[in-house]
Parts: sequence; C-alpha cells; structure tokens
Amino acid sequence: MKTITPLLSGRWLLLVCLLLTTSCELFEYHPYDTDAFDQTGVNQSNIEEIEAQDDLSDTLRFAFMGDTQRFYDETEDFVNDLNNRDDVDFVIHGGDITDFGLSKEYKWIYDIMKNLNVPFVSLIGNHDVIGHGKNVYNEIYGDFNFTFISHRTRFICLNTNALEFNYSTPVPDFDYMLGFVNDSADIDQTIVVMHAAPYDEQFNNNAVLMFNYIVEQYKNVRFCLHAHQHKLNESDFFDNGIMYYGCDDMESRSYLLFTVTPDSYNFTVEYY
Repeated sequence: MKTITPLLSGRWLLLVCLLLTTSCELFEYHPYDTDAFDQTGVNQSNIEEIEAQDDLSDTLRFAFMGDTQRFYDETEDFVNDLNNRDDVDFVIHGGDITDFGLSKEYKWIYDIMKNLNVPFVSLIGNHDVIGHGKNVYNEIYGDFNFTFISHRTRFICLNTNALEFNYSTPVPDFDYMLGFVNDSADIDQTIVVMHAAPYDEQFNNNAVLMFNYIVEQYKNVRFCLHAHQHKLNESDFFDNGIMYYGCDDMESRSYLLFTVTPDSYNFTVEYY
C-alpha cells in the first residue's frame, strides 16, 4: 500500500492555527464594516457642541479644510496646529475624507480628527461615495445634507456629488435647500458649504442655475465654500457678488481660517 505523506507537518499546522487565531487583526472581512467605530452620528454630536458654545461675541472664527484622503501625517499635523490655537470655534471638513470610501480610511481619519480640541463636522466628498462608502458615511457621520447655527450665522452644508450618486437621487437636494429660503431662525447671515463647486464635473450642471437661484434667496449670503479641486480658488461663478472659496488638499499642509462678524468677513491661508 502506498503511504500518503500528510499535507501539513506539525510546524505548518501550528502556523495555520496561529494565522486563524490572529486573523481578526490581520484582515478586514468587509471593507464597509463600521463596527470598529466607537461613535456614530458624529456630525450631530459635534453640531450640538457648536450650538452650545458661548456665542455672545459677535466674532466667529472657524477653519475650513478638505481632501484628507491618504494624507494621514499631514492631517495629524493639521490637528496639532489647530490645537496650538485658542481662537478657533470649530472646523469644517469639506469632504473627501477617504480615497476609496473604505471603512478603514474613515476610521483612520476619524481617529485623527477626534483629537481636535474644538468640534468638527465633515461633508461627504465624491471619493467617500465609492463602492458602499456613502453608506459608511451615513452610518458614521449622518445625513448627506445638514445645517447648524453659530454666532447667528446659518451654515448650510450640501451634498453636491451628483456624478458619483449616478443622478439616482436629487443632488443637490432642492427640497432641502428650499427649506431655508424663509428662514425663521434668529440669524443674521448664511454661509453655504459643499464639496464640489458649480460647473465642476461632479456637479449636476443641468441644475446649476436653479442652485444659484435658491442660494440667492438665503438671508444675507456672505460666501460659499468648497473643496475637491486640490487647489486654492476664489470665484464669483454667477457674477452676482457671491464668492466661492476653495481650499487646497491636506498634502499642501494648509487650511483656510475665516473670521466673520455681522458686518464683514476675512480669511487667511494658514500653512503649518
């Protein structure tokens, strides 16, 4: 009778057993699993912090940044730079938290950003939508469109990534936007924030004029903000005096710092 050599010697059997017992550390079974996060509803919890801040001062100061993607070291340095300041009320992340919409990427950036000494909110970017990334964003951060008020200023944060949503849902969501045309809140001014700006390839440019029409109806629109282009940008897209300011990506090691009062605003590009 022919002798069959065992496929696994004792040494190889031990290795396989070790791999099986440690596989949870080595492999992510599902790239869109959210179990690794210690918090959901991140935007809402941070909005509650923002709106609970003492806003008796008429001066609002916030940082705007975006496109962290795979720039983990640069994002960590950004957090350290912000934490060395004592004059910033909150941070807005303009989207593209991730590069491929994977839960690990979401977690890596979140684990850095949560170390900020001030609250932060994050918009969804086109890269965050890849695969089932939009579902991860929805689970971790919340709704794709959201709003908050600070220092009598309404911030309207919008999903403008129409291309990545395959035009299957309203992007931009005009029903949502129209809800703030006759704003009954006790505010003085409005700032609109998005990831992709009008006339970008991600934007639904068949609807761009309607988008602008609604924005023009908001109470005292000071300016609009966007990320996505990986470069600094200042544009008056509609020649109506409403400026759109774009931030660079985190690789540039910069962010925009806005100071807003009831009568004026200014911003600086901060490098770190």
